[in-house]
Amino acid sequence: MRYDPAIHHRRSIRLQGYDYTQAGAYFVTICTQGREYLFGEIADGQMRLNAAGEIAAATWEWLAAQHSYVELDAWTVMPNHLHGILVLLDVSSEKKKPLGRLIGAFKTVSTKRVNALRGAESVPLWQRNYWERVIRNEQELQAVREYIQNNPARWAEDQLNADAAPSGMIRIP
Repeated sequence: MRYDPAIHHRRSIRLQGYDYTQAGAYFVTICTQGREYLFGEIADGQMRLNAAGEIAAATWEWLAAQHSYVELDAWTVMPNHLHGILVLLDVSSEKKKPLGRLIGAFKTVSTKRVNALRGAESVPLWQRNYWERVIRNEQELQAVREYIQNNPARWAEDQLNADAAPSGMIRIP
């Protein structure tokens, strides 16, 4: 079926009019389909990646290796999601893909690799969308870095942990 705006009402969660090829830092969270625990477990406040988690981590690193304008800052693979800071550099030597296309490439490649591992062709690995926040200043960047670094130790309170005690989301000044 072709897209018909009168019928299809998919609401974008992106900033309207924002250029997601623009240089800057972006805090991204990508969740597994159904928030299923696929990438390992938290033990003693540390993430212990299984084979699928190792693939997700390697594919995240692959993303930066594929594009000269992409740098990775703090990131972590959790049992059912990935948090990361992607930095898009201001370079003119390469046509830049917008953030959404970069995340799409990560999802496609990691899904193929994980599905090959688990012998499951065409099984969704990731949820349809992803959450992002444009990091606006150094103070925000530091707060997000700390959040990501502390995420495994705070798993018992994480909103993406089905067994977690309720708590607040990241507070960015």
